[in-house]
Amino acid sequence: MTLFILAVGYLWLTFASPYGYNPTGDLPAIDDDATYSVFVYGTLTKPWVRWLVTGRAGDSEPAKLPGFRKEELDIKPAAGAVTEGEVVTVNADELRALDRYERLGVRYERVEMTLQDGESAWVYRLMDPLVLELTDEISD
Repeated sequence: MTLFILAVGYLWLTFASPYGYNPTGDLPAIDDDATYSVFVYGTLTKPWVRWLVTGRAGDSEPAKLPGFRKEELDIKPAAGAVTEGEVVTVNADELRALDRYERLGVRYERVEMTLQDGESAWVYRLMDPLVLELTDEISD
């Protein structure tokens, strides 16, 4: 029972809790009345992870991001490469939940990119280590 409670607590802290996440002030604006397309290529391609993070699995469509290759938990520019993933449509609250999960502005950045079909979508990319180092120095 204790192990179960610890597991639930860990999942809540990681996926839903505002604790431990202090976003920077210069994040992309979110319109509460809009919906957003998000290209996912890692853990968020799993419906159960999206359900834990946003409260619903949602539908997804296969998609491709040209000019990038998947490298562990990130995508890197690479001529001729294509990263396969999925596009999910989320509302403003769900996008905020994804931002919290990805630790937007702390670990990942959210950038708008053009997919192979010509549509644009938000994509989470690991922040440049130099940017992370400078951010840490500024906050100290």
